Amino acid sequence: MECTVKWFDGMSFVAETGSGHLLAMDGAPEAGGRNLAPRPMELLLAGAGGCTAFDVVMILKRGRHDIRGCSVRLEAERADADPKVFTRIRFIYTVSGRHLKRESVERAVHLSADKYCSASIMLAKTAEITHEVELVELD
Repeated sequence: MECTVKWFDGMSFVAETGSGHLLAMDGAPEAGGRNLAPRPMELLLAGAGGCTAFDVVMILKRGRHDIRGCSVRLEAERADADPKVFTRIRFIYTVSGRHLKRESVERAVHLSADKYCSASIMLAKTAEITHEVELVELD
């Protein structure tokens, strides 16, 4: 895996991923940015959310569960002093479908957290991570 990040203006950067996709990043105005794109740490948090959501959907689909939707809200706290690493992250999953069993969804979340989601497992080295599951039954 590889990525190239180039500075282009003020505190704005563009990353080109190894798969050929472009991603913009910018800083806050008080840091010289223009607030045109997400902050790099926001993208790190979003990446962890995407990684675990991918796992949960894949695990439930493979188990032939009737999943129709999955979202993950992440609430994070960072250290006050540099390096301002994440110290706490709360993952709140909202999974919708028909006849989903709580234990099946919780099992998928735990498999992601403990085995498959490289991003959240890496973040767990500095942050206390918690997981919550909300189920939405669809007609």
